[in-house]
Parts: sequence; C-alpha cells; structure tokens
Amino acid sequence: MADRKILLALLLAASAGTASASVLVIGTSNARLCYEAADSPLVPQMHDVQICDEALLRDGLARFETVATHVNRGILRLRLNRTDEAIADFDMAMTIDPQQPEAYLNKGAALIRRQNPADALGLFTVALERNTSRPAIAHYGRAVANEALGNLAAAYRDYRRASELDPDWEDPRLELARFRVVEQ
Repeated sequence: MADRKILLALLLAASAGTASASVLVIGTSNARLCYEAADSPLVPQMHDVQICDEALLRDGLARFETVATHVNRGILRLRLNRTDEAIADFDMAMTIDPQQPEAYLNKGAALIRRQNPADALGLFTVALERNTSRPAIAHYGRAVANEALGNLAAAYRDYRRASELDPDWEDPRLELARFRVVEQ
C-alpha cells in the first residue's frame, strides 16, 4: 500500500498533462514562454526555468504576470524534482495574491510528493474554494490526501467527483475501481 501511495503522489505531482494548473500569460514576453513551458506535456528543461527567471528579473511584469510566472516556474521546478524551490514559488505567488487558486493546487501536489497529505488536504480545498481552473485535479489530489490519512469515504467522494468533472481522465476511474461501497 505504501508503494501505491508513493506512485499516486508521483503521478499527481509530476504528470505534465494532468497534475499542474498553469496560469495563462498573454503576449510574447518571457512570462508567456514560461507559461507555455509549464503548460506543455513535454519534459521541461532547466532552460525553461531560466526563461521564467528572466521574466521575473528583467521584464517589469504586472502583478498578475508576476504571480502567474511564480506559479508556472513552480510547476516547472516541481516537474524537475526541485520540490523545495517549487514550494517557494507557490508560497511567493500566494503571498503576492492570496486568491490565486493554482498556487494552492500546485503546492498541494508538491506536498503530496513530500508525503505530507495532512497539509496538502487543506490546500486542495482552498484551490477549490477559489475556483481553480482544474477542479478535477484538486478533487483527485484531495482524494489521494484523504486516502493517505485513512479518510476512505471522503477519498471515494473526491475520486468520484474528479471522475465526474473529467470523464476522459482514466486515473480517477481506476482509483474508484478499488473501492467497494457498502450500504449501511
């Protein structure tokens, strides 16, 4: 079971296509290139992080773009297994804009990777409350956290909700198949 939880955590935290919620930046700046790298299904490179660095250091970004670039750089760092640096980016985004849902969602994924489901659980809930653009991922992450904490009924409900929100996403359906619902 522990190996399964680690696998789920890595899937949630590292999957390019389903686990991150990048923040759109419009235009042709380095911040836009940073967003495109974070949103890409391709494996990121350190060069992608350096583009984000350039945007933050030299591009004179508006507040929204700064927040978005921290989230997007955090996603890239998380996918490059630089979890502490990713968390620092998500924390900075939350400091600048406490209402930015994708910062909470992605920090939750990072904490799952760190095997800290108790703290991740609340972050996924905050992401949902602040209307994350990827609610299926937030429910899935919350399900992983709840299951790791032994809250199986809550985990089941979140896996089910993730599956309802994104019926084409196979992972929640596979997790649901492991559950047996018993009427009381």
